[in-house]
Amino acid sequence: MQEVLRSLGLKEINEGCSTGQNWFSNGEVIESFSPVDGKLIGKIKTATKADYLKVVSTASDAFKFWREIPAPKRGEYVRQFGDKLRAKKAGLGKLVSYEMGKSYQEGLGEVQEMIDICDFAVGLSRQLYGLQLHSERPQHRMMEQWHPLGIVGIISAFNFPVAVWAWNSSLAWICGDVCIWKPSEKTPLCSVACQNIWNEVAKENNLPEGISSLVNGNYVVGQLLTADTHVPLISATGSTQMGKIVGATVAERFGRSILELGGNNAIIITENADLDNTLIGAVFGAIGTAGQRCTTTRRLIIHENIYDKAKDQLVKAYAQLKIGDPLNEANHVGPLIDKDAVKKYLNSLESVISEGGKIIVPGGVLEGKGFESGCYVKPAIAEAKNDMAIVQHETFAPILYIMKYKTLDEAIALQNGVPQGLSSAIMTLNMREAELFLSAAGSDCGIANVNIGTSGAEIGGAFGGEKETGGGRESGSDAWKAYMRRQTNTLNWGSKASLAQGIKFDLS
Repeated sequence: MQEVLRSLGLKEINEGCSTGQNWFSNGEVIESFSPVDGKLIGKIKTATKADYLKVVSTASDAFKFWREIPAPKRGEYVRQFGDKLRAKKAGLGKLVSYEMGKSYQEGLGEVQEMIDICDFAVGLSRQLYGLQLHSERPQHRMMEQWHPLGIVGIISAFNFPVAVWAWNSSLAWICGDVCIWKPSEKTPLCSVACQNIWNEVAKENNLPEGISSLVNGNYVVGQLLTADTHVPLISATGSTQMGKIVGATVAERFGRSILELGGNNAIIITENADLDNTLIGAVFGAIGTAGQRCTTTRRLIIHENIYDKAKDQLVKAYAQLKIGDPLNEANHVGPLIDKDAVKKYLNSLESVISEGGKIIVPGGVLEGKGFESGCYVKPAIAEAKNDMAIVQHETFAPILYIMKYKTLDEAIALQNGVPQGLSSAIMTLNMREAELFLSAAGSDCGIANVNIGTSGAEIGGAFGGEKETGGGRESGSDAWKAYMRRQTNTLNWGSKASLAQGIKFDLS
């Protein structure tokens, strides 16, 4: 691992604050321990308020330069960034796996998402379309165009320590914005590695400081960012509780926010489902990243006629799961992020029992050789009711709740009957069932899939949810518009002044 760290420019003690080539930080030192083996990976100096203010000032100056660069040229710099990610994919993927705890394959997949969004952004840099409109006034032309906002603040969570930053920064950069990234204090080394990669691009192209900036620290740094009127857009990923605070703070100063918050995702399994394919989607959705994805499958809503068969298949599949070092590709499940997450997992299992649920695949904390970090837990399955308090709550751990339904309308009501609204899926070979699920009377989530699970999204589509998930959209489609401001223009190219709505105003 030391060789990997060196290849990504990481040291034993790292500066946690950067505007490009310059690294500086005067705050306290935080330590990053791997949940894989409990070992210290490295230390990071955090940003003080003075450091933060320096970053904002530098970013503000950089914006004045960056907004004047033609969008296709900005896309060229993003292309170079993507190429460097390709060259460093194996090392960065391994760091993601080791610092966060997800499997190495998932770590590689996360870096691939970064590469994919760079490719998407490069093409988009030539497609920031406006509109041409017909004016009601003679010899007038109307149009709409899009301009960059300024500084985009990005607050990311530990579970996707690099990809979500890239979703935001790549689009923001080609739109003409500059970015300040406040990563999770649970995965700070990943952020330093990413900043180092961008710094290479900036140095090779003689770009100024401040186009991409990094401020490591705890919630205090996040508060500085969200309250700062110099930052017109905050994109924040995390818990619903965090999102309520960020959203209210940003709204109070009339800023904009993109909020990607909690999920409580369900798969409806109808009696017309292909159970073999269903099993793969459901199990990976439930145990991938040890249940620490916002798109993790937390509920299976199964038709009563196939309930017992589906339950038996699930129990058999869970018995085959291999838990251990995520860098060993033979293992399916790695550790939770830290011991605090383990406590929440155990408390949730206790709540299942106290609220009347039935554990059918027992959980527990693993001990002994290979599990010294104390962060490895067993994926659990419980029979539960949808209205139980613990089921309504998002537990960031591999606990899957299963329940029966009779009619599809009932199943959809159960699927929608939680505060969150991120991802959802139905498993069916019946076209009418699939179309109902995708209709306005179906899933109320931002993502609704047919015959694939809730977890795993391609960057071509807009990503985000409804209700307590926040309502924002990132990544593909027309999500780029969130990073720009719309301007309507009317141009009078004639020799007479005329007013809209036929109003006459004569000074003679």
